[in-house]
Amino acid sequence: MDVRYLGTGAAEGIPALFCNCEYCRGVRQRGGREIRTRSQVLIDGELSIDFPPDAFAHTRKYDLSALKYLLVTHSHMDHFYAHDFILRGYKYAEDMTEPMLHIYGNAEVMEVFQECTKREMKPEVSEHLELHPVGAFEEFSFGGYRVYSLLAKHSSEEPLLFLIEKDGKRILHLTDTGRLPEDSVQFLAEIGGRPVDLITFDCTFLYGATDASARHMGLDENRNTLSRLENIGLADGHTKKVITHFSHNARPTSELLARAEAEYNVLAAYDGMEIEI
Repeated sequence: MDVRYLGTGAAEGIPALFCNCEYCRGVRQRGGREIRTRSQVLIDGELSIDFPPDAFAHTRKYDLSALKYLLVTHSHMDHFYAHDFILRGYKYAEDMTEPMLHIYGNAEVMEVFQECTKREMKPEVSEHLELHPVGAFEEFSFGGYRVYSLLAKHSSEEPLLFLIEKDGKRILHLTDTGRLPEDSVQFLAEIGGRPVDLITFDCTFLYGATDASARHMGLDENRNTLSRLENIGLADGHTKKVITHFSHNARPTSELLARAEAEYNVLAAYDGMEIEI
């Protein structure tokens, strides 16, 4: 599978949208990989995990009309900017690579979609969008993919995480979440199978301290989660470990991320990073 990290920032992006702190001012000057749009992962050019407001910026390099499937983790604006779907057709989009888009998400995602699109959605667009409600601890398939949904620790709306399988490869997507609920670890243990090829970790806090009540992770919780996954046979020494979803509050400079990579044996994602598994 081809995995591309189109956006690697937290809700506020980097530099943060309305921030004028010393770090954000420095990022505006330095540019490069320290510029981070909101979180989106693209798999094989046809499956997206989340759809942020910055999806428009991602079209500078990627053909998002080729999307066939969209997995939505939760309804927060930085992960599901539903307003943009009114533009998927009619006079706004021509010669789309893939006419139909299937959107999978929890009940709140379905409600947000309806609320955000009801004023401007045209029949010529809506007939090419198909919504699929899913909850935690389900198994479902589309195309050549098999997906298992697990429960995140993030909000009250049943936020989801995903284990994705295709052609013998396995990806575990753990963003947005704090400490992984025990029910989710048990669900993964029951699924079983060989260790995953790639884990994407929420690392919003980076070196910042977290506790059991946190809605996001940092490096210490990433390490704890990896240990729990190794204990159930879902991760091993061959598993690639990627950290992403950085907040500007964590000050993720290139130097600090290089230190994290060395100390924790992870890859720090940047906008546009590609991994083949």
